[in-house]
Amino acid sequence: MTSLKEIAGLLKKLKSATIFCHMRPDGDTLGAAMGLKSLLEENGARCKVVCESPVPSKFFFLEGMNEIDDKPDESAQAYICVDCSETHRLGALCEVFERAEKTKFNIDHHISNTRFGDYWYVEDRSATCEIMTELASLFTDKISKRTADCFLLGLSTDTGNFAHKNVVESTFLAAAKLVASGADLYAIQYNMYKNQPAARALLFGRTMSAIRYYEEGRIAFIYVTREQLRAANATSDMTEGFNDFPLSVAGVEVAVCLLETADERFKISLRSKGETDVNAIARVYGGGGHVQASGCMISGCLEEVIDKLRYTIKQHLQD
Repeated sequence: MTSLKEIAGLLKKLKSATIFCHMRPDGDTLGAAMGLKSLLEENGARCKVVCESPVPSKFFFLEGMNEIDDKPDESAQAYICVDCSETHRLGALCEVFERAEKTKFNIDHHISNTRFGDYWYVEDRSATCEIMTELASLFTDKISKRTADCFLLGLSTDTGNFAHKNVVESTFLAAAKLVASGADLYAIQYNMYKNQPAARALLFGRTMSAIRYYEEGRIAFIYVTREQLRAANATSDMTEGFNDFPLSVAGVEVAVCLLETADERFKISLRSKGETDVNAIARVYGGGGHVQASGCMISGCLEEVIDKLRYTIKQHLQD
């Protein structure tokens, strides 16, 4: 593993770069990418951020988020992946990234990271944006407001607004540094947690009214089908954060959200608040992430997928 100081030194020398977000982007990958873009541009580099998936409009309150597209700069000197545990998480851009004869960087916080790229730094932190805040401090003496806003977005969203168990002293120290640099905590919290569209509220209510409990209430399942999305006039990105609610129910140790992405194809989000390692569960199906927050994709009809997961989770529950 390359040290963060070495990566900062290498990035300072870049004249151009394309930064890659993972598919179905969340606040951490977008914040890390756009914050790094700001850092590099302030250092005189030409920089672009790309993602195979459309960026949800809720992130557009931050400058430049609506300019992210899916076409990498082929003339860029380096390709940089942020918050991406493996190249397949780049979706349609995976092959582009892998085949390109570029200097490649990989900066991430997932323990399941495959350590790809010429230079990689992987550390189990609350968010990739916590790592990026430290990187920025090695990069410059003064973090700009634009950069700080982006990194604070990732810190806030990947920690459940600083409520998850992965939040430690270094998380708050990073957040404090970003606020001191001008990051607007109120704007981020308002847009992320207090400004949801009516369609999301409708979908949330319908989804939570159908929670299924198993193993004497230790496991909770919720699911969202494409038909349910259409009926609520909602989009799939509106389900982000849904899994926090069943996990908050007393007695629930593992919460599972199934999101239908295609016919008999489901995106699985796993959350744990006890000792159950959901990363190990996700790995059974080719996924991964963190001990208490992981994901994977599973094919099959809804009931088949639920049955598979019930069995696997039961094998990993702690007595």
